[in-house]
Amino acid sequence: MYGDQETIRRILTETGDTWAVVGLSSNRGRAAYGVAAVLQRFGKRVVPVHPKAETVHGEQGYASLADIPFPVDVVDVFVNSAQAGQIADEARAIGAKAVWFQLDVIDEAAYTRTREAGLDMVMNRCPAIELNSLGYA
Repeated sequence: MYGDQETIRRILTETGDTWAVVGLSSNRGRAAYGVAAVLQRFGKRVVPVHPKAETVHGEQGYASLADIPFPVDVVDVFVNSAQAGQIADEARAIGAKAVWFQLDVIDEAAYTRTREAGLDMVMNRCPAIELNSLGYA
């Protein structure tokens, strides 16, 4: 398991309200779209990060994490595992407090690097599912 219940609870309830969602586009058929909507309902500011830099759920999109001109608390990663480690490194570089790799996004080396750098991290979990299991959604 990559993320104990205390870490999951802390990220969801204490870490901060600005979540950059990497891979979020206006495609309603993608999991990122629905999860971002759940995060918004829970009071999170969802910042789309996608090469198209589209506005999604009323929030301006950015092509990369480095393009976001304000602090980000959590980076939620909806890209394939081969790209995820680079995104985790970029999250550290922009000063994020936590990284969340979605279901089936697994990079054990990135998990270790990110935790060793002092960030909270959850991997192969979905925040929408976790909010429900904690009784918040």
